[in-house]
Amino acid sequence: MKTIKIGTRKSPLAMAQAEEVRALLLELAPDLEVELVSMSTSGDNFTDRPLSEIGGKGLFTKEIEEALLDKRIDIAVHSVKDMQTLLPDGLTIGCVLEREDPRDRLIGNNLHSLDDLPKGARFGTSSLRRAAQLLMLRPDLTIVPLRGNVQTRLAKLASGEMDATMLAVAGLNRLQMWDVAGVTLDTNVFLPAIGQGAIGIECREEDTAILELLSPLADIESETAIICERSFLQALNGSCHTPIAGYATVEGKELSLRGLIMRPDGSAYHRIEVKGSCDDAESLGVSAGEQLLAKAGQGFI
Repeated sequence: MKTIKIGTRKSPLAMAQAEEVRALLLELAPDLEVELVSMSTSGDNFTDRPLSEIGGKGLFTKEIEEALLDKRIDIAVHSVKDMQTLLPDGLTIGCVLEREDPRDRLIGNNLHSLDDLPKGARFGTSSLRRAAQLLMLRPDLTIVPLRGNVQTRLAKLASGEMDATMLAVAGLNRLQMWDVAGVTLDTNVFLPAIGQGAIGIECREEDTAILELLSPLADIESETAIICERSFLQALNGSCHTPIAGYATVEGKELSLRGLIMRPDGSAYHRIEVKGSCDDAESLGVSAGEQLLAKAGQGFI
């Protein structure tokens, strides 16, 4: 096979994820030539405004997907939570790797729970999901817009621009930043983003050679959970202005999904929990989304 070109964002975390995929490919085929092609995306270039104001999370994948379609790269490595629910025509998720820890970590000194934050504390985040869940639990908090890569966010916290922030445990693990002060929040307390902790490898639907190459890397349990979560999100038809959280787990042949939709200010929310067969991952996610929409009523999203 020719040299495999992997498209990735330039951030340290994105590069670490791409390196992980390169290592896995070389384990499969030691003679393979694998090249990383890093590029800046619109989401990386415009950091002065929240994503919801400039087009949503698809801005982190747009340029990379264009390179895939133009055949400048062969695969793209993404955090699944950054991927749009509907991919561009001709592209598919070739496989999902074994999922990392999906939880969020509350970052700050001497924090053992959300209750340790002082009243009115300044909390840095530009995630609508995190902000809404925080305000559900602690309506007294002040949300301060915060964007940038992991290192940038931690630097702003250290400089005193805010009292606390939140980062994905998976990202910290992949960057080997295990000593960051804070506490990891259980998913029963704080639901993650759809696809959080999972790496998806995107490729062209027509590229059978690449699909065959990626097949051994797929983790079936992780893929099942991701199919369910993304179907849930698609059924909700939520925009980048709607805080949505969801987490699916597999136990044996049973699949469970917990979902949550919220007002951005945390003033109202609706939850759902469903169980079903792993064979019905997509339909279970769709059903959960439809039930949650019915429960919330017209106009909530």
